[in-house]
Amino acid sequence: MGAWGYKALESDEGLDVAGFLQNYIENQINSNHLLLTDIVKAMKNEGFFGETFNDIDFFYDVSAMALAEIYITYLDTGYFLSDESKCGNVQSLTLTADEDALIFIIRYLTDIRDEVPDEHGSREIVELWRESKNWHAWQSNLKNLIDRIEQEISNLHK
Repeated sequence: MGAWGYKALESDEGLDVAGFLQNYIENQINSNHLLLTDIVKAMKNEGFFGETFNDIDFFYDVSAMALAEIYITYLDTGYFLSDESKCGNVQSLTLTADEDALIFIIRYLTDIRDEVPDEHGSREIVELWRESKNWHAWQSNLKNLIDRIEQEISNLHK
């Protein structure tokens, strides 16, 4: 696990998600409006997520957490990445999240929190973080991601 912090975007795998998203945005030349559901589909097509939720993998889990971090950063700052220089100024871009995309993300996050096991009887991401000195910070980040995504789902129903 190449990580220098407790957030998904502070890891090699998280940066893979950020790099993919940067390329995805750059390829949306004719559009200044992005749909979170299209981003999820594109990430599935590129192997960032499994075919089903039963396909449990460390990389898929980090991808879900990183996408949640990127989405929340966008909500808070108007940028898709915390360092807008990575993706250029995306203030002119808008991102719309639909319930299906948010439910997809929340399912990954809650499966991580609930330690839904893989075929070996564990969830690798949880095992690795439990053994680290940043276990509590990582858990807190996961809880915050879940709370924020749940809040966004709730906001869709208002």
